[in-house]
Formats: sequence, C-alpha cells, structure tokens
Amino acid sequence: MQERAKATRRSLLEAAAQLFAEQGYAATSVNDISARSGRTSGAVYFHYTGKEGIAVAVIEDRFATWPQLAARYGDDTVPPLERLVALSYDIAHDLTRDPVTRAGARLWTERTVIKGYVPDPFALWTAATTRLLAQARLAGHVNEGIRPARTARTLVPAFFGLCTLTEAIEGTTVLDGRLTDWWHLTLRGFVGDCDVLARVEAASPAAGRQGPALGDGL
Repeated sequence: MQERAKATRRSLLEAAAQLFAEQGYAATSVNDISARSGRTSGAVYFHYTGKEGIAVAVIEDRFATWPQLAARYGDDTVPPLERLVALSYDIAHDLTRDPVTRAGARLWTERTVIKGYVPDPFALWTAATTRLLAQARLAGHVNEGIRPARTARTLVPAFFGLCTLTEAIEGTTVLDGRLTDWWHLTLRGFVGDCDVLARVEAASPAAGRQGPALGDGL
C-alpha cells in the first residue's frame, strides 16, 4: 500500500476511534468521521466499506490483537507471574488512556448494533494468560492444583469487568490502586509461596506508589 493511502487509512481510523470512544457507535456517522479526519466520506467507503468496516478495524487494531504488548509478553528474562501482573497494568493503562483501545472496548460492548463480524477481544488475552500461568506452574510459582486454561478463563473477564466498572463508578485515577487490590486478593488463591508474592509485588508497576502492596498482610 502506498504511503499516502496508509496515511489516509490511519487518519480515518484514529478519527473514528476518537468519535466512537466519545459518543459510541450509534451516534457516530460517516460524515462525522469525515469531518473529524479532514477526509471525504468517499474515503471512508473506499478504505473501510463504511461505518461497520471501520468499527471492526478499530477493534482489531488494538483491542483484539494487542500488538503493542508483545514485547513484554515475550520477555523470557522476566518470571511469568511477574509478566502477567505487569501486562495487566499495561492493558489497564491502554484501556483508560489510548483512544483506539478505548474505542475498541466501547465498540465491543455495543457489538449487537454493529452489522458484521466483531472479533473476540479476549481470545488472545486468555491464550497469553494460560501460557504464563502454565509456565508459572512449571516453575513452581503457583499451586500445582491450578489449571491454567480454566483459571485464565476466569481471570480475563474479571479483569475487564474490574477496569470497566472502576472507570464508570470511580474514574480512571484510582484504577492502579483497585488493580493492586484485585491482585492482592486474587494471588492469594493460587500462590502459596510468600517469597514469590514478594517478588511479584516488587516487580509490579504499582510498587512504590501510594496504596497497598500486593504482598501486604500475607
């Protein structure tokens, strides 16, 4: 694809993401996207075949594929449980600060009004969490009775619900603290070694910030 076409597609996608995040799918029109991007409405139909196409593209760009998190996930020099916790903070930050990710999350919750296939944004999260938990179990960092796939299928939606409800009820400024509280409670269910908990807490992005440490009270 020529650079000019790539730039047009990107400007349309980012403009659409801003609008979807601000006002939702139903309230956003192709003309709105055109006006926000400075491109013609014809460009929207040419590059994305309409509003439905660009909505799916927004979801796939960040929210369903998480390409920006691949480096941390693949860093084998960091213990798997520490990577899992650190990834959760990265994802939480993107859900609150990155317009394209925020739009993807909102569009997914409004998926019933989007005509066309909407990708499952939790498949990769769940697969990554399963793999990290399996590695952690192999290393003896989680209880032997933990089933990685089953645990991942619980952790991922619980995490997403925490982020969504925290923002709706309390705002984004308290999310790190609530996520720390959540891990404090959750890790007690499958990590029996307090030394492992201490290492995870020390490596957490919330370490040193005001609020409870992951290992407090254990």
